[in-house]
Amino acid sequence: MTFTRSDVEIPAEGATLGAWLFVPEGAEEPLPAITMTIGLGGIKDQGLEPFARAFAEAGYVVLAHDHRTFGSSSGTPRHDVHPWQQIADWRRAISYLESRPEVDEQRIGLWGTSFAGGHALVLGATDRRLRAVVAQVPMISGLQIGQRRALPEHQAVVEQRYDQDERAQLRGSAPATVAIVSKDPDVPALYHDPDVVDFYLRAYDSDVPWQNRLTLRSSRNSRMYEPGVYIDKISPTPLLMIVGTHDTMTPTDMALAAYERALEPKRLELIRGGHFSPYLEEFDSASTAATEWFGKHLS
Repeated sequence: MTFTRSDVEIPAEGATLGAWLFVPEGAEEPLPAITMTIGLGGIKDQGLEPFARAFAEAGYVVLAHDHRTFGSSSGTPRHDVHPWQQIADWRRAISYLESRPEVDEQRIGLWGTSFAGGHALVLGATDRRLRAVVAQVPMISGLQIGQRRALPEHQAVVEQRYDQDERAQLRGSAPATVAIVSKDPDVPALYHDPDVVDFYLRAYDSDVPWQNRLTLRSSRNSRMYEPGVYIDKISPTPLLMIVGTHDTMTPTDMALAAYERALEPKRLELIRGGHFSPYLEEFDSASTAATEWFGKHLS
């Protein structure tokens, strides 16, 4: 099915969310819709469009937005992550979809990946406007991930940096920033893992507004975020979880344990590879599973 893609703006409290709206052509009545967004520190240009196109080709109106302070969305300080603000903004995106004349407001699904896969669990449990949820390689527990990523003897150093940044902000300083990824192990960054570095630093068009930095407090906010506690509250909204077999970024074992706590209706799609395989070599498997899930529950 052919479709058009246009740039739209969604008014949110204190910011404007920049988004793409994909609309299938030739529909004579309102269509089911999917709202989607990206993970920690990313923008919609970094892997959302292939999924959005697959959904639009299947006959869905698709809204893909940037989080506030990132990409085409406004908000300051730039590159700042607050999970609960992102969730509130995503609710506004759902309301925006409801207002579109092309959309059947009774048939809206949500797709989130990585950090936003955690948001998908929260919204699935707390926003009953949604008729189906897909959480791809979702974050389950910020605390557990943070504990795994730093050795016990390094945890105190991490906490000290957070505290120094907090005290500096009291004195009027802007929030400290840190690189998201770096190939150089001596450069402070959230991630040095080769697969993470390669994904974030892939070649993009020169006009893609992504910058390799994040406020340091975003990392602390991420460590305090526990979306997995909502997973058994999503039912009766249908939940599909797409999990990589060797994911070390949002660890496979955490995702599988969380899935066991989820109630029916639910489905688990295990795909080969790590955290980024759904965007890359296993894109067909991940996008097909999601499209079929929406087809089953938004028809």
